[in-house]
Amino acid sequence: MSSTLSVIIGENPPARLDKALARDVPAEASLSRSRLMKLLADGAISRGGEVITEPRAKASEGDEFVITIEEAAESHMGPEDIPLDVIYEDDDLIVINKPVGMVVHPAPGTPGGTLVNALLHYCGDSLSGVGGEKRPGIVHRIDKDTSGLLVVAKSDKAHHGLAAQFEKHTVERKYAAIVYGVPDSADPRLRGMKGVSFEGSNIMRITTQLARHKHDRQRQAVLFQGGRHAVTRSREVERFGRPAVATLVECWLETGRTHQIRVHLTHAGHCLIGDQTYGGKRKLNAKAITDKALAAVASFPRQALHAAMLGFEHPVSGEMMSFEAPLPADMAELVEVLRQKRP
Repeated sequence: MSSTLSVIIGENPPARLDKALARDVPAEASLSRSRLMKLLADGAISRGGEVITEPRAKASEGDEFVITIEEAAESHMGPEDIPLDVIYEDDDLIVINKPVGMVVHPAPGTPGGTLVNALLHYCGDSLSGVGGEKRPGIVHRIDKDTSGLLVVAKSDKAHHGLAAQFEKHTVERKYAAIVYGVPDSADPRLRGMKGVSFEGSNIMRITTQLARHKHDRQRQAVLFQGGRHAVTRSREVERFGRPAVATLVECWLETGRTHQIRVHLTHAGHCLIGDQTYGGKRKLNAKAITDKALAAVASFPRQALHAAMLGFEHPVSGEMMSFEAPLPADMAELVEVLRQKRP
């Protein structure tokens, strides 16, 4: 099944055809520029019966282009009936509170049981198509053992609009993390650390480059030359222990690199409790917290990190949207036990 769409180029068109079409295609068609590029490459766009495949071709005012759009193909990934915690949903996007242990997208090591498989089942025919395929549009990810909020596109237009916001770093993302020690501006060690500075009321700012570790491809490493620019800010929410040996912190991202919060806080000497990749287990002052808290910290099975807040502009309506997800049970229980005082 296919349909055709006629687009007439308006006055003063851009020099390139792909840009002219992206400007003049009706908004209700939900065709992003990247989708139009693919349609050009597939020979689905013609002018006067002649197929045009070159994105740099010239378009003049009054030119009529006919776009043949095939019905969105079924995804090669299979739907799976996996429960989802849906925070919000409309025709264009869906916001999910991802549980610990769920991978976002199928990969060679995890071909099934992912968020994408679950969304294919949950959304069904409400997926209008992303890139010509009936699949959810993943625009950002969180680690398998990180819980919390993710927004996923259900239409090509939403996918394009959300991706643009993430690329421009205009999406607001806040995380809750439980770390070893206390990140404090009064700490002379932090004051003298390269890449670490403080702003305002004890807000720690970490600015480095990040790249894959030379010897372990599963890890990221802090660099100061090369790699990709990364900025993380954090502030103390609550200290635990007497003297304090752990802290609940709020982190927010200026950039969104792989493992960014985990790598940056480890660089600052305050790795996440439970993070076996970057932190491992650290010895805590046994006199500072209860035996139960010591045991809970030692046995915590994953990085204590939760994507707690997500804010963005709706890619179709333009409405500003903001969502929050409370701490999951395991982190909430860890906080409660850390609050307990020794007798």
